[in-house]
Amino acid sequence: MPASSLAATTSLSPVRYGAATARSASTLRAALALRARVFRAGRPDADAFDPQARHLVVREEGSGTVVATCRVLILPDGPAANRGYSAQFYDLRGLADVGAPILELGRFCLAPAVRHVPDIPRLLLGEVAALVDAMGARLLMGCSSFPGAEPDRHAPALAWLAAHHLARPAIAPGPAASETTPLQQPVAAVAPSPRGIPPLLRSYLALGGRVSDHAVIDRDLDTLHVLTLVDTATIPPARKARLRALAALAAH
Repeated sequence: MPASSLAATTSLSPVRYGAATARSASTLRAALALRARVFRAGRPDADAFDPQARHLVVREEGSGTVVATCRVLILPDGPAANRGYSAQFYDLRGLADVGAPILELGRFCLAPAVRHVPDIPRLLLGEVAALVDAMGARLLMGCSSFPGAEPDRHAPALAWLAAHHLARPAIAPGPAASETTPLQQPVAAVAPSPRGIPPLLRSYLALGGRVSDHAVIDRDLDTLHVLTLVDTATIPPARKARLRALAALAAH
């Protein structure tokens, strides 16, 4: 299937970007190399989940340079979530009754030069939307990261998530990692604020995303993350239509 594409204007000229699933070994190597630069200062980032995943990429159509990537693990149902990446950090028994596929999204990253080009993450989410429709997926799931593993640094944003976006108790992820912190910090001086919410997590929240009541301190990647769940049945219709419009570009 041809890649979906959009034009984005840079300071010099319009640049056209295309999104698709990585089909060749060279494209996958380029995606892993981008991950290595973004997440590990050039050190390898590949892990045991990569061979099981579908890798989505955005490339400059002229040069073929991979400028963004994410991976998608297609989990057939709720019990299978225990075999995914997130299960290393969260107790996912609350998903046991989910009888439809779950798409676990991870390692979402953009090259530094295109971090402020909004079309690029939109293209990746359009590809995800196409997968949701193709697989009949009920949930999107993934670890949404804040840069820096210090909880105090993110306390206002975490408190805001606690006030507005907690997952319902029946499916809420429980703690399973060695280092966690509650979203609602016991510090009276902390005023909840959405200002520190990372852009990708903002996108998931706009789709109706809900989060765990605690965050995991990830020393390996120097991040703090919350598990995010998006029920595809409750995505606002207008946003669902926009994502499907992006996905439909793949048919042209």
